[in-house]
Amino acid sequence: MTELIYLNSESATNRLVLLHGWGADAKDLLPVGKLLTEDFQDRFEIVSLSAPQPHPSGFGRQWYPLYPHKWEQIPNAVLELERCLDNLCFEQIPLNKTLLLGFSQGGAMALELAIRQQFQGVFALSSYPHPDWQPLKDMPPVFLCHGDMDQVVPKEASQKSFDILRKNGIKSDLYFFDGGHEINNDLIDHCRGIIKQKFLS
Repeated sequence: MTELIYLNSESATNRLVLLHGWGADAKDLLPVGKLLTEDFQDRFEIVSLSAPQPHPSGFGRQWYPLYPHKWEQIPNAVLELERCLDNLCFEQIPLNKTLLLGFSQGGAMALELAIRQQFQGVFALSSYPHPDWQPLKDMPPVFLCHGDMDQVVPKEASQKSFDILRKNGIKSDLYFFDGGHEINNDLIDHCRGIIKQKFLS
């Protein structure tokens, strides 16, 4: 069962959906979501999702097991996440006014959803492509961001995603920032600028 935290605004015309990393939960990215949308005068509602599986440490959640990687669980994990999104009320704010943002393992899940759902845009932070991941021609723009000194997920993983997207003619952007496996102020400023320029103009 996927849990969520929902922050609504009566004047909202856009939505931001957040997918956390391995070992975190829905609360983890909520401050990031608030910082990304604080300048936009209550135009966003925020939905932060918790992965359905417990993390093996006993704390936090996971979308599927890592260390060892159980890639065979990815199709069911993606299907379950799609079902959860389908259960959200999209009548008031449609998918084409919804931004998806995932960090690390959540970013890998965001890349999967990007080829299945018509989001307005997808942000994959410090992420990686799943084995055999292949984008489609008709998919939303993808914004890849990665820390230059990431020792958890090497920055080459986002470079690989970018190369696959570019090879398939998908609108995408790759941004390396000075940092590790984190979401720092530089990255928040960068993503906020993209939201303002490309999705709220």
